[in-house]
Amino acid sequence: MPSSSSSSIPLIAAVVVAAAMLLPTANSARAFFVFGDSLVDNGNNNYLITSARADAPPYGIDYPPTHRPTGRFSNGYNIPDLISQALGAEPTLPYLNPQLNGEKLLVGANFASAGVGILNDTGIQFANIIRISQQINFFRQYQRRVAALIGEYATEALVSQALVLITLGGNDFVNNYFFTPFSIRRAQYNLHDFSVLLITEYRKILTTLYGLGARRVLVTGTGPLGCVPSQLASQSRNGQCAPEPQRAAAIFNPLLIQMINELNQEIGAYVFIAANANSRQNDFIDYPQNFGFITSKVACCGQGPFNGIGICNPASNLCVDRDRYVFWDPFHPTERANRLIVETVLSGSEEYMFPMNLSTIIELDSKV
Repeated sequence: MPSSSSSSIPLIAAVVVAAAMLLPTANSARAFFVFGDSLVDNGNNNYLITSARADAPPYGIDYPPTHRPTGRFSNGYNIPDLISQALGAEPTLPYLNPQLNGEKLLVGANFASAGVGILNDTGIQFANIIRISQQINFFRQYQRRVAALIGEYATEALVSQALVLITLGGNDFVNNYFFTPFSIRRAQYNLHDFSVLLITEYRKILTTLYGLGARRVLVTGTGPLGCVPSQLASQSRNGQCAPEPQRAAAIFNPLLIQMINELNQEIGAYVFIAANANSRQNDFIDYPQNFGFITSKVACCGQGPFNGIGICNPASNLCVDRDRYVFWDPFHPTERANRLIVETVLSGSEEYMFPMNLSTIIELDSKV
C-alpha cells in the first residue's frame, strides 16, 4: 500500500502548477492600484450606505457598453480607467466588488472612495466612506489574499512592479476647511498652516505605501478648486474663480511637489511622481476653445447657476454633447477632460509631471 507521503506528491504538484498558472508573466500588464477620492473611485461607494454615490442616471451615460451608472463620478471613463488602457490592462475593480477574486486580483484593485481626504475628519458629512487609513488596511488585506494565491515572494514582486495612483487633498479644502464659513479647521489654522498640516499627513500616507512595497506611485495635486461649477455657483462674482479656494491650490501644490522631491531624495530613487493637475486644468479653464470645449464654467449635468448647485441627478439639466464641456457635474471633469489629463500624465513635460511622465517610467521599467 503506498505511503501517505508518496500519495500526496501528485496533489502538491497540482497545487504548484495551479499557482504557476496564476503568476503574472513578463509580457502581462503590470498591476495597478488606486487610492483616493471621487476623482478616482470606480464604484466602492456603491457598496456603502452614504450620500457620496454616483449610482443613478445620468452618471455613466457614455460608459460602454451599458451606458448605465457604475459608481464612477463621470459620464464615462475616469482617470484610472484611461491609465489602465494605457497600460494595456483591463480596468481595476473596486475592492468591495465581490467579483474581485482569483485571477482578477492580479490586475490590481481600486480602493478609492468618494468624499475622503488626507485627514480623517474630512467628509464626515458623508458618514460611511472608506477613509484613507482603511484604504491602506484594505491594501494589506489584498496582499494577504494574493499571497494565498501565488505565494509571498510573487506577491512582493507584483506589488513592487505595480503602478500606484493616489489622489487626495481636494476634499480637505472643499469638504472640510471651506465647507462652512466657520469650520473647526478654519478656526485652528490659517490657509498656509492648514496646507502644511495636509502635506505633513500626506507624507505619512506615502511613506506607509512605500513600506508596503509600492515603488512607482503617481501622486496628483489638487485641481483649480475655485473654478469648479459648484464654487462658481456659491462663491463667484461674475463667473470668476473663487479666490480663496484658488489660493489654497496655489499653496498646496508647490508644497506637495517639494515634499515628493524630498521623499525621493531620502529614498534615493524616483518612487513618487507628481502630476500637476492644477496646471493642466487651468489650461482648460483659461483657454477652453483651444481644447475643443465650449465652456469651462458650466457643468454638463446640474442645476442652478453654472449647473453648479446640488448634485447631478435624473431631474438635472443635461447637455447633449458631453465632449464640449470641461466639467461633467458641479465637481468632476467629463471623460474627455479626463482623457486630456491622462495624455498629460503619459507625455507631459516637467511643467506638468515631476520628475518624469508615465511614458518615461514605462520605458525605464521595461529595461530593468
